[in-house]
Amino acid sequence: MTITGPRQSGKTTLAKACFPQKPYVNLEEPDKRKLAIEDPRGFLENLPTGAVLDEIQRAPQLSSYIQSIVDSSSQKGMFIFTGSQQFEITQSISQSLAGRTALIKLLPFNLKELGSKKQYKSLDDLLIKGFYPRVYKENLKPHNFYMNYFEAYVQRDLRQLSQIENLHVFEKFVRILATRTGQLLNYNSLANDVGVSQPTIRKWISLLEASYIIFLLPPFFRNIGKRLIKTPKIYFYDVGLAAYLLEIENAKQLKSHPLRGNLFENLIITEFLKARFNQAKTSNLYFYRDRTGNEIDLVLQNPLSLTAVEIKSSATLNLDFCRTLNLFKKIFGQEVKKSFVVYCGKDTALHNRTTFLPWQELTDIKI
Repeated sequence: MTITGPRQSGKTTLAKACFPQKPYVNLEEPDKRKLAIEDPRGFLENLPTGAVLDEIQRAPQLSSYIQSIVDSSSQKGMFIFTGSQQFEITQSISQSLAGRTALIKLLPFNLKELGSKKQYKSLDDLLIKGFYPRVYKENLKPHNFYMNYFEAYVQRDLRQLSQIENLHVFEKFVRILATRTGQLLNYNSLANDVGVSQPTIRKWISLLEASYIIFLLPPFFRNIGKRLIKTPKIYFYDVGLAAYLLEIENAKQLKSHPLRGNLFENLIITEFLKARFNQAKTSNLYFYRDRTGNEIDLVLQNPLSLTAVEIKSSATLNLDFCRTLNLFKKIFGQEVKKSFVVYCGKDTALHNRTTFLPWQELTDIKI
């Protein structure tokens, strides 16, 4: 089993809780990493029944040696890998362990895991706190947590992934990217604003994806090829980090912020993404936009059905929110089995086959 996800999302805690009998090895520790890299056979001989290997991407050579062990053993689940750099881990698995390990993506808490509403005072408080476990477990100030988290990411993870000459410019880029949350990815505009080339922006976007900082939501088209070439939207895996990068420190500041709606949209979309990953499924999430600019925030595609979701930060139930959903249902007909408006109000209602759903009720998503 391989568990990937952002740093501090709970991968190690989950692995230890599920496999308490297995030895635990943290490959971030220099002496253990040195042994694993320089003498992989000797390293693995000390783990005859397997182990939890934390941050496996730090010693990718191990996967080839583990392959032979797994192939010659009838024991299932000998080795449990965790890692926070998805491209490196996926590449290592595809080369040596394809078909031999289950890949699970673990993101920070979802609304259901966060549990009691006492964990946050309001929606705005939640948008600032985000969903990282340590913020709640240790009652940390969000600004301090995300400041340290981002600094550690730039100084440690980024250096492992790539040689970036000017870290100050990269930090500027990530902060500018936060202002584009929920917007179409425009490489040319970003390059002009940051002052670097488009190829550099493309490389940096890939780095942020690889380290679970951002994800790109593709547009929905019948033609799969068009999904690969049309412009995606930008979202952050954790809304609290996005709020920090926007220099939002308190609920009063957020309430009047022009990107409050974008952050709320980010929160809701990541809830649906977490629901997929928690069911050990890949993303089936898209957005829809036609040539005239009519847009659906979220489209969920299943083999025989579509679900359309509009996301509104308004607390008032407004039937006009259904307009683009109705257009979408006219185009795709009976294939659209469900449609929702997720909003900031408190009342659940049904109108023209569309359910108005308060955001707090997104605690049992099955998609």
